[in-house]
Amino acid sequence: MISVQQEDFDVGLEYQKLRLNSQNEGAIVFFSGLVRDMNADGKVQSMLIEHYPGMTEKVLTNIANEAKGRWDLQQLQIIHRVGRLQAADQIVFVATTSKHREDAFKACQFIMDFLKTQAPFWKKEISDEVGQWVEAKSSDQQKLADW
Repeated sequence: MISVQQEDFDVGLEYQKLRLNSQNEGAIVFFSGLVRDMNADGKVQSMLIEHYPGMTEKVLTNIANEAKGRWDLQQLQIIHRVGRLQAADQIVFVATTSKHREDAFKACQFIMDFLKTQAPFWKKEISDEVGQWVEAKSSDQQKLADW
């Protein structure tokens, strides 16, 4: 399942849905990311996340399909929020399930690395109502290259 939404999500509820739909899985791995309240320039109060509807979901589907092709996954879920989020708000939830933990861990890491660099989200950090667009970090590009 892939969802791009403004609404917050409940990590516990999402985990329970994965549990209820599991059949032969031995592993559920998930990552939940938050809006950081600090960057290299100081305090961040909020973040504005924009996207290109339709294209974003297509790219996320492609990333998910790539992960399914590389690892033996039973379930895969990506939730990414858009709009204006406050510091410490949840921004992303990625979950994978598999018969074995290694596949679930690797797939979850892979998806996050690709989301950080390939997904068409534009993020603007806002401090004291002054905004600064966030550019991809070289460390994120290196992680992508490792795959």
